[in-house]
Amino acid sequence: MTKSLVTASKLCVERGNRRVLDNISFTINKGDIFALLGGNGAGKSTTLLTFLGFVKPSSGEAIINGIKVEEDIQAARGQIAYLPESANLYAHLSAYENIEYFLSLAQISRSSQEISLSLDDVKLAPKMRIEPLSSYSKGMRQKVAIALAMLRRSPLLLLDEPTSGLDPVAIDEFNTILKALADAGTTIFMVTHDVYGACEIAKRVGLLQQGKMASVFEAVGETKISAEAVHQAFRQSQPS
Repeated sequence: MTKSLVTASKLCVERGNRRVLDNISFTINKGDIFALLGGNGAGKSTTLLTFLGFVKPSSGEAIINGIKVEEDIQAARGQIAYLPESANLYAHLSAYENIEYFLSLAQISRSSQEISLSLDDVKLAPKMRIEPLSSYSKGMRQKVAIALAMLRRSPLLLLDEPTSGLDPVAIDEFNTILKALADAGTTIFMVTHDVYGACEIAKRVGLLQQGKMASVFEAVGETKISAEAVHQAFRQSQPS
């Protein structure tokens, strides 16, 4: 039986008199990609922030690799590599310099060869690796951030709108990288507006509506989740 790496158990978050997350539950197994969809204000970012330990649930539990986030935030964060929508990398530094700097902050030691291999994996052109990130496209900066996340060797990768602002070619390249990471055993939890991209790579897709889990779609075998079915459910879930 596959052990769940991520669990949301009857998770509720309240802000003032409003329930932002309303009794949501889901699990993500090791090596799976789970995408959380929803309109603005549906609760996607709040869910992510709860697993990062920045938002305290009013009830229920967020669990990562057996660790209850609320009980031991630092231990839970030690299981995570987090990629925000716009990675906070330094524009005046090269890919190598950014990676070396952020690994040093995390007190993680990796050899030059290991860093080069991670940049190979994300297909960042060798000639660009010594150029400052100010000359990079957003897709290239995302590649550096993914390489950095890979070098942390965390079991869970959290992604917040990772393909926002990327062109179609960059999105395809990014999704290929994510699938390779999942195949290698990394668990990926992403929040996104990209219905078609999510259905292309995710094992399961959850649809949030006003803080509630309205639907969960699952890929069966080699058959991908129907983007049309998810898109129709997404449209129906929006307030009229």
